Order: sequence, then structure tokens, then C-alpha cells
Amino acid sequence: MSLAAELVYELKTISDPVISPDGQRVVYALSWVEGRGGSAEARSRLMLAGPEGGAGREFTQGNADGSPRFSPDGAKLAFLRASKPGGPRQVWVMNADGGEARQLTNAAKGVQDFAWSPDGSRIVYCADTEPAAGAAAGSQTEGPRVVEVNRLRYRHDLQGWRGDAHYHLFTVDLESGALRQTQDEATQITRGDWDDYGPVWSPDGSKVAFISGRRDDRDIRALTEAYVVDAEGRQAGYAECWSEGLASVGAVAWSPDSQRLVAVASEDPAGMVLWQGWLYVLEPGQEPRRITGDGQRPVLGGGPGAARQPEIRWTDDGRIIFLGERHGVSHIYQAAVEGEGERQFWGWGDGCLASGLSLDGGALRAAVAVSTPVCPSQLRLIDLIDLDGPDTLPESRLVNLNDAPPSGFDPNVAFYRRHSALRLEKFSIERAGYDIESRLWFPPDFDANGSYPLVLDIHGGPNGAFYDSFVPWQQALAGSGYLVLAVNPRGSSTYGDEFMRAVLDDWGGEDYLDLMAALDHVCQRDYVDSGRLGIHGYSYGGYMTGWAIGHTGRFGAAVIGAPCTNLYTMYGTSDIGISFGEPQWGGSVMDTPEKLLARSPITYAKDVDTPALLLHGEADARCPVAQSEEYFVALKRLGKTVEFVRFPNSNHAFPRTGHPRMREEYLARMLEWFDDWLE
Repeated sequence: MSLAAELVYELKTISDPVISPDGQRVVYALSWVEGRGGSAEARSRLMLAGPEGGAGREFTQGNADGSPRFSPDGAKLAFLRASKPGGPRQVWVMNADGGEARQLTNAAKGVQDFAWSPDGSRIVYCADTEPAAGAAAGSQTEGPRVVEVNRLRYRHDLQGWRGDAHYHLFTVDLESGALRQTQDEATQITRGDWDDYGPVWSPDGSKVAFISGRRDDRDIRALTEAYVVDAEGRQAGYAECWSEGLASVGAVAWSPDSQRLVAVASEDPAGMVLWQGWLYVLEPGQEPRRITGDGQRPVLGGGPGAARQPEIRWTDDGRIIFLGERHGVSHIYQAAVEGEGERQFWGWGDGCLASGLSLDGGALRAAVAVSTPVCPSQLRLIDLIDLDGPDTLPESRLVNLNDAPPSGFDPNVAFYRRHSALRLEKFSIERAGYDIESRLWFPPDFDANGSYPLVLDIHGGPNGAFYDSFVPWQQALAGSGYLVLAVNPRGSSTYGDEFMRAVLDDWGGEDYLDLMAALDHVCQRDYVDSGRLGIHGYSYGGYMTGWAIGHTGRFGAAVIGAPCTNLYTMYGTSDIGISFGEPQWGGSVMDTPEKLLARSPITYAKDVDTPALLLHGEADARCPVAQSEEYFVALKRLGKTVEFVRFPNSNHAFPRTGHPRMREEYLARMLEWFDDWLE
């Protein structure tokens, strides 16, 4: 049976694993979909497993539990729980041996992240703060109220409406009647007209380090710094910057003596640390000192509302252990604090994408959540013992939930009992001074003597990347009989800083030519039916899909997900139109309006002959739905073949994290469009 849109309901995923200080237990979040269709609900629950392997057992009974963290002594477990999926999450605490959990925080809009104090008596957490209510202009005592906007960054695709609200840090005592504690009664340790997040408690318990964007131009540029604040809340609102000289900081970790920090950061004010970062040692009064090159990219969390930061560990013997990515493959690396450069000391031979890392107290064992080309989600327990040995170390598979369901669950059917694993081939071509790496997926029961349609898939970003991992729409396409070509053109991350920066101020230029060159290379193979070529992309991939069909007629069908089609109008309507758009597009609408229009797919709508399907979430603040509206109107007015599907209550991330019915619809409509036009 081929993969189809129903895989949304069959897959189970592992996230945010945490290993106990003694290395004997692992807790992870298990996510699945309950029910089908409009009544389906996304669920998550914590599972507990031991070092021997196996799926483990249910450890919590909530329907929206996640982000577990052991206390430093391993006696307690704190985690985030929402009363319902999608609702505000609070910190809950329970004994690590089991029992009833109790609610610790009562933040009005929920908790985004938290960290234990070294003695386990307190927790620091990040939560939203509302501005003080001011006098309303006019009479608004009843009925609907107007909404006032005073700053540029007043909304966020994942976080929703921001207005003048900000994230700040609070501490709470575990033994002080926590269930009745409100956010107003907690100790607030940061204040100001900016966001503070990513708290990390110093080993001596005196300080908390965190990430903040406090520059005067913070509304215009997405740049951040590393700050340190007194953990007791003395001089609340005052914090010391430890990252002077760096443009942006994405994560921090403490030295064992609490005197220094290691940070994932960048010196480039025109870039973003999320695109390419390096490890720096930070010390008050000293210049930041870089200790890694750009042969890999340290993995970062997404900040408030997104994935948590994988652990970064500064060991007692002067090593930094961290999760990194190189050429679309994840590895565990180590770097010497007093040296320069890094060394890979764990990697999966067949390649994987790792989304979480946790180390035990002695940094001797690690738990990693991974996705591979043949497995959507798996947990690996790795023994980090022979640091002077080969790069690939002994490991044991802990749990593969899509092979056999854990005890206590009754899924419809284990995923790979219904679906065959697909084959992946990786290859590279050289073009204009760069090696361009691609991944080609083959349908089940592929026969090299046959003839197959092919879909070119384009990733987002443009500084994203395709990995050796399980991507639902690629699996659905290949499982339905298509070859799927996934290219990492210049601009993709994990290939070094120069390669990543090559796309800036050149959207639709050399990156487009890289994609076409990779397609030309594959089309030379006899089993590729060059008369049945499709193209799909999401976000920036949607941009490039629209750009491609305006510049070539070789595709028989196009599926365009959440695109930006008019850079001129996206500049003022996207939540990152200025902070992201200006460095990416080489200017603003005031400075370079002609350039923005020249690089917009809508400008070339008259040249489109490819049947196009637009798929877009109506709540998308990143690439607003108006981008598809404009393109649809232009194509329709010109008499082109085009359809437009709108997904209600869906933000930019909905194909991966939205309502299950919306995810199913995205896959089903994509498959139907290609089946109709490429038959």
C-alpha cells in the first residue's frame, strides 16, 4: 500500500528527550493524533524508558504534556502541561519515581520555557507580560474595542498577537504554595520594552544567563545579546551584557565555575545566528573568543513558542559538547575551550536529522531524538565513552514508535506494517564554483527499466536545508509513485557561511539556476519521464516555485505552498518583512522598489503556462495569505489555469504542526493536483 495523506493520522513522533543525571532513565514527549478528520486532536504525553531499550511506559496522563526536565539530583521531574492542546502551558512538578503531578505556575498566558536552579529548590521560567493598561482614547466601555499598534514587531506567526507585550523571566519557589501562586506573586527578575528568554541558571546558583534583544533598533533588526542577571531578583530589571562585539546570540551555557559562558553566536550584523552560528567563549570585560569554524552549524531552538534548545554542555575537563549539522546531516560534536575547531564524535552512518540532545551528569551518555530517511521518529541512547576513538561510537536503539506501539496505546496500525520504506540516493553536481548536493527519493518497488514522473521539491528559508530525514510530503509523493528531487541550492544552511550567504540579494538568481542544473542532471536518467515534471515548494520554496513557472514552461504542474509572490507588499505585511526582508532582498521598499518588483514572481505572471495550485493558511503572519491572493488574481485575470485553497485558522507552520485535518488536506490536495496534471 502506498503512502498517502492519511499518514498524518498514523505517525507518532518523539521530541525533547531528557536523560536523568545518573544516566539510568530517559523521559521523552510522545505525540500522536487521536481520531480522524474534523474531530481529530493532536495529543502529547510523557514516556519513561530505561537504558536497556524498549518503548517504555506512560509517565503522565495529560493530553498536552511536554518539555520534561529532571531536577539536578534526579529526584523530581518538571514539565509543561496545557489543560487542552493549544492552550496555555504551565510548569508542573512530580516525583521522578512517579505519582501525582502538581501545578507550579499560574502565568496568565502560560510558560514558554524554564530551567531548574542547581539546588533544585527553584525554577526560573519565561512568560508573557502584559503592558500596564492605559486610558482609552474615546468611549469604549462596551462592545468591540479597537486595537492600537505602536511598534513594528506587534505580531508573530507562532506567538500570535504581541502588541506591546513582552517575554520576561520569573523565579518560583517549589515549596511556597506554588499552586495558588500567580505571576504577580512570583519574583520577576527581568523587565523592559524587549523580550527576554532562554534562561540558564549558573552552577553556583547566583546568576541566570539569558537571550535578549535590547538594541535601540530592536524593532527593525532581529539581533540579540547574551545577558546575565542576579538570580535573587535584586536590582530587578538590571542585567549585564556579556556579548559585546557580537551581532546576534542564539543560545548560552555556563562554565562549571560560573565565571564564563559559551554562546552560539554570530559577528555578522547582516546575517542571523539561526542561519549560521559559531561557538564563542564569553567573559565579562573580554572580547568574545571564537572556538569553532563553519564546517558545521550548531543546532538552535526556535525561541518562545518554538522548539526548545538542545543541551550544550561545558564539561569539567574543558570541552564543549553540542549538537551540530553539516551538509544536511546531524552529528554530536565536541570543541576544546582553549583550542580552535571542532571534532565530530558521533554520527549515524546512514545520516539523520537530530532535534534534541540531553546529556547525563557525567556527559557519558546522551539521548537524542532523530528522524531518518526510513524512520519518521526514533530515540537513540548513545554511550559517549571513547572520545579518542573513531567518529562513530557504539549506540543502542532505544525506541522506534513507528515499528511497534508502546504499551498502553492502541494505534490503528503500526506505520511500517502498512508502508514500505523508501530508498534515498544522494549526489552532488558542480555549478558556478559550488558543489550542489541533492537527494532523490524513489517510489516503492522502483524499476530502473520503468518510466516515472518526477516532482522537484524546494525547501524554505531560503537558508533552510533538506536533511537525511523523513519529510511527510516527500514520503507521500514518492509513496504514490513519483520520483522526488530535493535540492540544496546555494543559500542552504549547513554548507558553510559563504555558501549560505550566496543567496542574499539574489533571490531567483543563481539559486534558481542551481535547481535547474540539478533537475537537468537527473533528467538524463532513462527512468525519468521528462514530459511529466512537477514542482512543489513551501514558503521560500513557494516563492521559488512561482518564480520557476514564470521563467520556464518545462513543468506540467505546480503546487505552491504559502509563497511570497510580491516582495514589495510582503515588506509591510509580514511579521518579519523588515528584519528578514532587508538583508535578504538587499534593501527596503523605500530604497529599492524596482529591485523588489523585479525579483517578485507576480511580475512574471503573464509568462506562466503551468497549471498552478496555491495552498495557504489564512492565519499566516510570516507569508500573509494576501501573497497568494495577489498571485491568484493575477493568474486568473490572465486566463491561466490556477486554483486557490485557503486553510482556516492555520499559521505558517500548519503543514507540520497545524490541525490534523488541515495537514491531511494539504497532502491530499497536493497529490490530487499532481495526479490530475501529470498522469
